Amino acid sequence: MGKHVGYSKSQVAMVERGERSPKGTLVEIADEVLGARGALLVLAEKEFGKGGLRPWTEDYLAEERRAAALHVYQNHVIPGSLQTEAYARAIYSCHVPALEDDEIDRRVTARLERQQLFQRKPKPMVSYVLEESTLTRPLGGPGALKEQLHHILGIGQLRHVEIQVMPHSRQAHAGLNGAMIVLETAEHRQLAYVEGPSGGYFVSEQPDLGELFARYGILRAQALNPDESAKLIYEVAEGL
Repeated sequence: MGKHVGYSKSQVAMVERGERSPKGTLVEIADEVLGARGALLVLAEKEFGKGGLRPWTEDYLAEERRAAALHVYQNHVIPGSLQTEAYARAIYSCHVPALEDDEIDRRVTARLERQQLFQRKPKPMVSYVLEESTLTRPLGGPGALKEQLHHILGIGQLRHVEIQVMPHSRQAHAGLNGAMIVLETAEHRQLAYVEGPSGGYFVSEQPDLGELFARYGILRAQALNPDESAKLIYEVAEGL
């Protein structure tokens, strides 16, 4: 099948397991090659829908769903894998250009599904470093933000998750170049992912990969520890 559609064996397997959305004409070619008479087209629509995700986002999410370890630094908004429905909806409602209501619904649903990360087995090692500013920007209004902060506190109580806050009081730190994600793949390879307004890309080669992992390690050392961070998050929530 991979030879027919231009995918590797592992990529075909990920689509079969529902871990990666089929791209391009994969479904049409597979349906024809297998003589499925349209059945695969119907199944693909049912399983994957039309979420409108950009190709680079789909590639990253495929890795996130299978990661053995995931470490996220975010400096603008709460990371997608931690977002509540109200908070995610507020973000997509601010999208430029504006999205249709049904498109917002699809994207919110897809974002909430990312939280399966916290329940799957084997449990991945997960950590976050959040700028304090992400805790105070009232996306969706004070009520939505308060709900979001209490949700973060709940996730932070999981044994395989650590959440830290980079306080306003720290004048400089290792993450000033921007947000990033570093992870250990299911095959135990190191990989990093960086996304901007118009695209995202993986970093898999040295020395850039090693520098990003080192930067994240320094960030964790510079941030508040998990207990101090939880106290700050709670105080911000109670002040809303």
